[in-house]
Amino acid sequence: MRTSPNRLIATVFGAVYLLVGLLGFAVTSGVGFFATEGPLLIIFAVNPLHNVIHLAIGAALLLAGLKSVPAARSVNTAVGGVYLLVGILGLFLLNTSLNIIALNGADNVLHLASAVLLLGVGLSQDKALTPRTAAGVR
Repeated sequence: MRTSPNRLIATVFGAVYLLVGLLGFAVTSGVGFFATEGPLLIIFAVNPLHNVIHLAIGAALLLAGLKSVPAARSVNTAVGGVYLLVGILGLFLLNTSLNIIALNGADNVLHLASAVLLLGVGLSQDKALTPRTAAGVR
């Protein structure tokens, strides 16, 4: 894993997003599942749906990072693309009834930054692999 930027980023991001998803439930007790405004987890607004999404994304990234380079690269690129879309759409969803994951400005910045890093690594790293290194074998 240390020789693959994709596996490292997927594993680290996966663990962080899983932790954020779990911590989010500590502050969203009594909040509606689709609430358009949620309590803050540090500076990020969350609601139960947002927490579930963080858990799913975290699990996908962590599992891919632990599995193989191709899996990590694919998931990094896919999640990066989704986060790019969420970051852009989030700019238009603030303070509307369509904001079902309780996004705020800090969330948008985090999603856009995550998108840049995940897409950057997913699209540019670990391109020239042998079958042995693709499987994570040295």
